[in-house]
Amino acid sequence: MSFMTMLAKKFTLPSAEEALPGRDAAIVPSAPHHVNGRPMTGPYPEGARTVLFGMGCFWGAERLFWKIPGVYVTAVGYAGGHTPNPTYNETCTGRTGHTEAVLVVYDPAAVSLEDLLRVFWENHDPTQGMRQGNDTGTQYRSAIYVSDSEDLALAEATRAAFQQALLQSGIRSTITTEIRQLSQFYFAEDYHQQYLSKNPGGYCGIAGTGVRCPAGITA
Repeated sequence: MSFMTMLAKKFTLPSAEEALPGRDAAIVPSAPHHVNGRPMTGPYPEGARTVLFGMGCFWGAERLFWKIPGVYVTAVGYAGGHTPNPTYNETCTGRTGHTEAVLVVYDPAAVSLEDLLRVFWENHDPTQGMRQGNDTGTQYRSAIYVSDSEDLALAEATRAAFQQALLQSGIRSTITTEIRQLSQFYFAEDYHQQYLSKNPGGYCGIAGTGVRCPAGITA
């Protein structure tokens, strides 16, 4: 395979037939959340909601959300692709179809999905396609995965509002964020969970556009 072919594949999502086969056994975090001590795998409190965000490298993205009042627990993993129970190394080949994702479990009475979406839009550049800053490849694409049609409509409404805000600020690039209804999430290996709590000086690639997402958006 030529270098150019390999490069093209790095930025192209594989089909289900091209994806790595994965495995039956899931990765299960062996310890509770490093910051708040809660179980990452559940059970979650009654009434809790979930959303998955892809914002590039999941280390820095997870830290954004565990700090938010009303967020019960967070975890990092893989979502949006084909390979069942992928590993980090497999995901980094670009042959699983997954993006690095943050699972956010939250109390909707304490923090709204719109508030979480605002944090998402304002803290990365959603116009970069299959990359985020210096991190390149399909596993770094911007994504929002929600659990029902109502949340899907709100996510799409915030995308339209943020696109308009970008244009008004002089940024002409088009948002490439993948938004769809999806609940399948594969936990990442233990050493990735709450990485920046365990390694305060570790790499964090989070960087926004400087544009604010409008408030008061309704689907």
